[in-house]
Amino acid sequence: MQKITPFLWFDGQAEEAAKFYTSIFKNSKVKKIARYTKVGPGPEGSVMTVEFTLNGQDFVALNGGPDFKFTEAISLVVNCETQAEVDRYWKGLSAGGKKVACGWLKDQYGLFWQITPTMLTKLIADKDPDKVNRVMTAMMKMVKLDIKKLKAAAKGK
Repeated sequence: MQKITPFLWFDGQAEEAAKFYTSIFKNSKVKKIARYTKVGPGPEGSVMTVEFTLNGQDFVALNGGPDFKFTEAISLVVNCETQAEVDRYWKGLSAGGKKVACGWLKDQYGLFWQITPTMLTKLIADKDPDKVNRVMTAMMKMVKLDIKKLKAAAKGK
């Protein structure tokens, strides 16, 4: 069992969201569904929690009701090695949602994701402040991140 598991609150779409997410990520599956009993607070027999795995990472989705919504204060980062990977996750997770900025998107359930090339982390930690500034300036103009343009910015092109 993993030590820390993200627990995501939904308003009736926990099972739908888990199936959506597992359809996008490899090595993913819905593992277990627990249902409300007559004790509630949800309707008896309705989905209470869904345990699922995304690429080896465990999550739990809860149908907790309308009281709480996702915000930008927390997001899930998808580290991508290639532009094809960026493009695939971007397309899948943004379907029905909202493309925000700088690699961020809000999916159709309101959860925020950062689709991030791994090379970006290295570029923004570079010891050359001019290079970092060029990369950050380029990134700030993007919605979906473009590896080729980020690398060009790093080189001053």
